[in-house]
Amino acid sequence: MTPRVVRAEYIQGYMIRVWFGDGSSADIDFAKELEGEVFDPLRDISYFRQFLVHPELHTLVWPNGADFAPEFLYSKVQVAV
Repeated sequence: MTPRVVRAEYIQGYMIRVWFGDGSSADIDFAKELEGEVFDPLRDISYFRQFLVHPELHTLVWPNGADFAPEFLYSKVQVAV
């Protein structure tokens, strides 16, 4: 089963609290994950904060098309537990 992000909330810096459909949640620090051309704009905190939970993809997305696979996000939650 593919994990589904159901809610996300900005915390501070590059940290976002993410909730999944199975009830799990964790604070994920994206500071070290913003590598590559598509993630360059996200290094600006004001732009980073413009994320939303995509209603069909069930993951975090940004206006420039950057996103993280829900499986990747869920693997970070599992490490945090």
